[in-house]
Formats: sequence, C-alpha cells, structure tokens
Amino acid sequence: MARPPLHALLGFAAAARAGNLTRAAESMHLTVSALSHQIRGLEERLGRRLFERNSRGVRLTGDGQHLMNRVAPHLDALEQALRPYGPRHDDMLTLSMTPSMASAWLVPRLGGFLAAHPQVQISLQSTAVAIDFEREREVDAALRIGRGHWPGLVSEHLFDEWVAPVASPELVARLGPARMAGLQDWPLLGEPDDGNEQWLAWFAAHGGEPPVRYAAHFDDTEALLRAAASGVGVALGRLTRARLLIESGQLVRLSDERLRTQYAHYLVYPQRSADHAGLQAFRQWLLAEAEAYEVALEAGT
Repeated sequence: MARPPLHALLGFAAAARAGNLTRAAESMHLTVSALSHQIRGLEERLGRRLFERNSRGVRLTGDGQHLMNRVAPHLDALEQALRPYGPRHDDMLTLSMTPSMASAWLVPRLGGFLAAHPQVQISLQSTAVAIDFEREREVDAALRIGRGHWPGLVSEHLFDEWVAPVASPELVARLGPARMAGLQDWPLLGEPDDGNEQWLAWFAAHGGEPPVRYAAHFDDTEALLRAAASGVGVALGRLTRARLLIESGQLVRLSDERLRTQYAHYLVYPQRSADHAGLQAFRQWLLAEAEAYEVALEAGT
C-alpha cells in the first residue's frame, strides 16, 4: 500500500485530539469540508472507519484509536524537530536562567523593561542546568554564572558575584554582636567543594581561623540561605541571592566587608541571536541594570 499523505495523518490527529471537526479545521487553517475530505480519503486508503460521527462531534473507533496510538508519538516528534526552524519573531524573546537568578535578581526588575518595550514578549525558562543552544534552538539567550568562557557562544559580563557572612536576626540576638576575628566560634554553614574554600579565603582576608568543623553542609545556595534565615547558622551567602532576604529582614549581614568570588554573571547567546531585535533591546537594558546594581552594591545600598 502506498504511503498515506502526511497532511491526511495530521488532519486525522487534529480531529482525534479535538473531538470536533470544526475546532480541528480551525487549528489547521482549513475548511471543515477540506478536513472531512482528507479524513475520508484516509479511511478509504486504509479500508477502515476511523471516526464515528455524532451530534457532539467525532469519536475514534477502535481502529481509529489504534492508529492514533501508533502515529501520535511520531507526529509529536516531527513537530518538535521542526519547531526551531519556524520563522523567527523579533518581538518574542526566550531566556534561560537559574530559578534563583530569576526570582532574586531579574524578575524584580523586569517590569521596567516591559514598560519600556511593550512590544517584546518574554518567555522565561528557569532551570539549574545550562541549556544546549544547539538542541534548544527556541532559546535565544541565557543568564549564566561562571568564569565567562563558553566555547561557540557570545558572553557579555554583567557583574561580579560577591559573598558576605549572613545570619538570622534571632541568631545574632542570641549570640551577640559578631566579631570577625571570632567568627569561627559561631555555627558556620558550609558548602561542598569550593564553598568551604571561600570560607578559607574569607578568614585569610579578614582575620580569624577557620573552624575545625562546620555546623552543617548544603549542596545548593537556596537551601544554604534558607537554613541561615531559619537560625541554623552563619552562611557565606552570595549577595545576589541574599539581598532580597536581607531587605526583607530575614537575614542580616555580619560585616560590611565582602569577598569577590571566582564567578561572575553573564549574558550568553549563540551567534544566530546576535541580530535578534528583541534581544538587542533586552541586552541594552540589562547592561544598564547590571551597572546600576554594581554601583548600588559598591555604595552599600
């Protein structure tokens, strides 16, 4: 038997999912008559009835359901594969970033960009995993933290990442004013790998001796800061993430001193996005916001 035309299978799947020929035809930008003709042709080609018609619409027969189960995964995969190659819309911008960066830094500022550029529609994808721009071709750009080198991608420095010791007001009230030279006597919260190296760098820069042991260890920044806000101990918190908790009174900085980490925040995008009008507008706004943030951080505001 000759292969059935793809448009007939697409029409069949649309009708099966909608359960209504009118809605299915509208989704495919066809007339109901044209869609009905496609489905009849497919039924004749297969020698089976695929739908039962009733006053409410259409319902799959047993043969129709069997065919739908067989072809739907392939049609979905085909649609997914072709989606990145559709026409690009410069008024639609898809960004990827970590959930903490989205909630703590970008989202509180995003209203300013949307007010200045109401024609740009932004879609935010929050993920802790760095996306692959070759596989996720619908993503135009990303905000990443790192050392600034991502082969094959354009990376533009936004601002450095700093850390400072933070704790809950309740812990400070219980233990008294913090002295940097005696900070090792407080319950300190550690992180795996370079997290504790940062504590070593802190003590080397500001005096005192690192503790023999840490009160607890955490494997992500969110859990670390939440533990500090709950009074578990003192975190060497990233100021980008900790700032909202400090402003809300859930955390207090134990020192005006801060320590620059080896990481910084970057806007990252593939070369194909370089002439994306929406991204260029966002880029200019983002660089200005990053500069203002660094100025405020330097001033301690």
